Amino acid sequence: MSWTRALPTALAVCVLVLTGTASCDSDDGRQKERAVSPSPVGKVLKDTDEAGRHYREVDDKDAPEVGIEVQPDTDDSWDVRLTVRNFRFSPAGTKPEAVEGRGMVYLYVDGDLVSRLRTPDCRIPGDLVPRGTHTVTARLYADDGTVWAVDGDPVESTADITASGAEASPSAEVSPDAVSAPGTYMRTGGRGSPDRAGKAS
Repeated sequence: MSWTRALPTALAVCVLVLTGTASCDSDDGRQKERAVSPSPVGKVLKDTDEAGRHYREVDDKDAPEVGIEVQPDTDDSWDVRLTVRNFRFSPAGTKPEAVEGRGMVYLYVDGDLVSRLRTPDCRIPGDLVPRGTHTVTARLYADDGTVWAVDGDPVESTADITASGAEASPSAEVSPDAVSAPGTYMRTGGRGSPDRAGKAS
């Protein structure tokens, strides 16, 4: 007899537990419906870079910035040091989507892509910089491959370097305008560069 009385009680407890769980699930569903989906970062423009990657326009306020400094090294190579502001380098394996103030720096020599950087330092081999004057450009890209842009211009900084020998050599000359030095960063239609005192974000 005690067994038959316990069965309805146990069933009632199960119904209450199941009803309570279902109620929580439906409430979670309502919360998901009420949640605002994150808005995309910036506005993708029709303008593209040389490889057809679209510009991603962001507001001037707190926009990412990059500065570049290039110096000859003793082993025929060139040392590149980047200074960034409002920008973080994404580690390898980052999901390919645009996140505000994050991504990679594409490094160009005379318009040719030579490296995709995830750190502020790199070295350009001397065979990529033969005798003569060359333009080194650092341009900021989001992780989805779009170009960070402000006022329709890519966020980038350039420096001109001059190699005196058949190849870059330890005696390579750096013209007065060659190094994008602190406070004298050069631009080619891009976002201004932070000074060296600016903190990297």
